[in-house]
Amino acid sequence: MKFSVFQVSRRGGRRKNEDRMGYCYTRESGLFLLADGMGGHPDGEVAAQLALQTVSAYFQKAARPSVGSVPEFLSSALLSAHHQIIRYASEKGMLDSPRTTLVAAVVERGCVHWVHCGDSRLYLVRDGQLMTRTRDHSYSEQQANLGHYDESINRNVLFTCLGSPQRPIYDLSAPVPLQQGDKLLLCSDGLWSALPDHEIVNVLAANPVAHSVPDLAERALRKAGGSSDNVTVLALEWETPDLFQDTGGISTETISDGMFQSTIQAPEMEQGQVDLDDDDIERNIAEINEAIRRTAARKG
Repeated sequence: MKFSVFQVSRRGGRRKNEDRMGYCYTRESGLFLLADGMGGHPDGEVAAQLALQTVSAYFQKAARPSVGSVPEFLSSALLSAHHQIIRYASEKGMLDSPRTTLVAAVVERGCVHWVHCGDSRLYLVRDGQLMTRTRDHSYSEQQANLGHYDESINRNVLFTCLGSPQRPIYDLSAPVPLQQGDKLLLCSDGLWSALPDHEIVNVLAANPVAHSVPDLAERALRKAGGSSDNVTVLALEWETPDLFQDTGGISTETISDGMFQSTIQAPEMEQGQVDLDDDDIERNIAEINEAIRRTAARKG
């Protein structure tokens, strides 16, 4: 695999930045993550960090060097992140649990799959055109999709997230084959709430990700002014094996099967570190997969 990647997070006008992002990869698989801790609930930054750490821990366990069944991995990892947040709240005796959105993409075998819960978005841009983007799990977008757009509905009010008492609702994509120059962008609502989709797509398409990502963040901050939300953006550009270019990007071809690279760092324990050993991961995967199978059996 070869790809160029760039990420940035800006605090904006908020008291603290509760967004988290990162990526990790093996020789044959890459994972790209972004979470936005939710205001109005305690420790949003902890929920976002727990989500990233949990999913990346599962990726390190599963990608040997490829994940294999990517949809099953994404479902299991997302639900485990939710359980880790609930466990954190329980251990702390919290009356209200921390909550976060999550969008995660896995790239392997020349295809991208993604999962998302909440209103952090993924955009796929090809040849300067928006191929697709995730649909927010908000009441506003739900009504708009039904043809009943109502401006009185706050578009930031979500009906699902990680860490809530209810089991999270999430969407899984079908695999999308990647082509030379395709660009994926993951972002928090601080970006898309300030900039329309066409501007995000045009800026992303016009320049390498190392230039377009900071440009987009600056545009969003200027547009929103002092009321700006946190703006967090992670984007990558894909290169096919027969058309490698000297973009200064990452090539995974020289990575050994057992090697794992990650930009996701563990914070101090009091900030919500995930301390999962192999037995914890295997047990959680088995429990979640069994729950998925039971649900599928009931629907059948």
